[in-house]
Amino acid sequence: MTAMEGLPVDLRAFHNEVEGHLLAATAHEESRNAAARFAAGLDWLSESQRVELERQFAVEHLALARASWQRTARRGEELRGEYEQVYRALRARLLAGLLLTVALLVAVDLVVLVAV
Repeated sequence: MTAMEGLPVDLRAFHNEVEGHLLAATAHEESRNAAARFAAGLDWLSESQRVELERQFAVEHLALARASWQRTARRGEELRGEYEQVYRALRARLLAGLLLTVALLVAVDLVVLVAV
């Protein structure tokens, strides 16, 4: 796909953007449904009270979902940083071991060549 077709060249960014919109739409629908279920049990409310209660409940439900997603994203970033740090340390240890092995092999070869 090209930028001329109206789509971003980076398909991964496009995919993430579409997925984000779908997740947001799903969260809004879940909030509205939860609000409707909650208000359904309160049959003593007038219609205008029920509408206002459902609106406020949906807003609060959505805020809680957003806060949960943000905590999850923050924790994911923390874990990514921790894993990257461990990976760099392991890579450095592997490289050090490899260099030591090569140095030992070269030293053994030199000793064998000198002895011959």
